[in-house]
Amino acid sequence: MSEIRTALVTGSTSGIGQGIAEAFARAGMNVVLNGFGDAAAIERQRAAIERGFGVSARHVAADLSKPAEIEAMMARVQAEFGAIDVLVNNAGIQHVAAVDEFPVDRWDAIIAINLSSAFHTTRLALAAMKARRWGRIVNIASAHALVASPFKSAYVAAKHGLAGFTKSVALEVAELGITVNAICPGYVLTPLVQAQIPDQARTRGVSEDEVVQKVMLAGQPTRRFIGIDEVAGLAAWLASDAAKSITGAMLSIDGGWTAQ
Repeated sequence: MSEIRTALVTGSTSGIGQGIAEAFARAGMNVVLNGFGDAAAIERQRAAIERGFGVSARHVAADLSKPAEIEAMMARVQAEFGAIDVLVNNAGIQHVAAVDEFPVDRWDAIIAINLSSAFHTTRLALAAMKARRWGRIVNIASAHALVASPFKSAYVAAKHGLAGFTKSVALEVAELGITVNAICPGYVLTPLVQAQIPDQARTRGVSEDEVVQKVMLAGQPTRRFIGIDEVAGLAAWLASDAAKSITGAMLSIDGGWTAQ
């Protein structure tokens, strides 16, 4: 393909998603941002991408818990750019609580945003990818797609589901020039993780520093948070032609967490 490719990254107004969007722009792709936040800050982010990398950047504030808004976002992006060549399902939320105390509305929201939204974006992106016989789908899962932790039943269930979904879709499109993979990071110091620290401290009855050192990083042999740039670099590589034979893979980037 000689034309400029277009990447849609959900949950990309901060954290890992923002890093991935910028990495794709650096590689010469048009990017579509999705997520909530301060409107002026998002506009500065969007304009900086266009100015810094010479690509087109758009922002669509679709609520990924609502299938109708996902459908509208996908239709809008494909009408403007012709296709979504690279789809990154990154949006996610978290809640920490014992399962018998877990709020039902939080369970429903986590499953909708962390798992079901990937189904909706994928099903709506595939027709154009199949027509072009080229596509990349990268699902940002988690080490919790491979192992579990207490007090995170909804998140762990969603991420395990995302791993299975990734493998199933990869097999469906394996002969069509489309790859589907999942990145499984350990703890990355993003706004989502920072918000977990006081919740974990309250739930476990320990200090916030103890949560960081004895809960979050205790399982990562490197004893450090994963860098956003590391996850973004892996996503950019998966979107390249060099990774055309990598599909259905769960790629850990977790400081050795799941090697134990």
